[in-house]
Amino acid sequence: MNKIINLIATAVLFLTLIGQGFAQSNPIIDVFPKGTILHGNVNYNKDTIQKHLLDVYLPSNIKNKVPLVVFVHGGGWLVNDKYADMGYMKKTVAEIVSNGYALASIDYRFATEAIFPAQIQDCNRAVSFLVDHADQYGIDKDRIAVMGFSAGGHLASLMGLSKNNNIPDFFMPETTKAFDFKAVVDFYGPAELILFPGANDPKSPEALLIGAAPLDRPDLAKAASPVTYVDKDDPPFLLIHGEKDDMVSPRHSQLLSAWLTAQGVENKLIIVKDAPHFGEMFDTDDIRKSVIGFLKIHLN
Repeated sequence: MNKIINLIATAVLFLTLIGQGFAQSNPIIDVFPKGTILHGNVNYNKDTIQKHLLDVYLPSNIKNKVPLVVFVHGGGWLVNDKYADMGYMKKTVAEIVSNGYALASIDYRFATEAIFPAQIQDCNRAVSFLVDHADQYGIDKDRIAVMGFSAGGHLASLMGLSKNNNIPDFFMPETTKAFDFKAVVDFYGPAELILFPGANDPKSPEALLIGAAPLDRPDLAKAASPVTYVDKDDPPFLLIHGEKDDMVSPRHSQLLSAWLTAQGVENKLIIVKDAPHFGEMFDTDDIRKSVIGFLKIHLN
């Protein structure tokens, strides 16, 4: 009996150490306020796909349900993970949590693993999971915003714009659809795939996303372009784009802003002077103030 108890105690200690190791493996946790609660590497689809994981960062001392900001990383739909973009947006993500919001950073399948609409299916599935487990994480499922960067900005915009269109292909079967987005923050996300200079290149990232060069299959490009889904019932948008972005032209955000304005949807476009496609120039005090202020207006 003593031998069994010792074995159990050893196993418990081993699992505890493993758990601590996993917690410590999060490369971004130190940028968050002291006391931030981390639920790391949560599988949101009950499968073994490595890209079906998310992290939830919660404010300390939660007393009431908190609003949720869903964070979608960039990488041309081909690279990066749920820690990407946080590395140069450290002050912004820290301030989101310090202002009393939950932050959920999600992974999704790359275009090399599954072509569109797999990416939007994954993003919506992650939100469905968070809504289903809102009580467990102390999340207010009626106050959700989505924020994305580059390819993640594309997906965040697509999530916000298409939700009220009830598109079955954008959701996995038998998943919760009973949620809405109260606000969208889009950092330099593609809005119209045919706008890309490489729209006729079958090896371009946007071609790999949809399985064909956008100019060869404009139907697929249209289905994957956020501007397709703009209507008067869409949530408010904050669009932020670098003036000298040579990867995703500012025209994308300008076009999306124009469509939103034409439909009477509240939106604000910030063109960051001399800024490239990404980097610390987007984590400045004035931009951070705009982001936090926008979230407070629409989530509080």
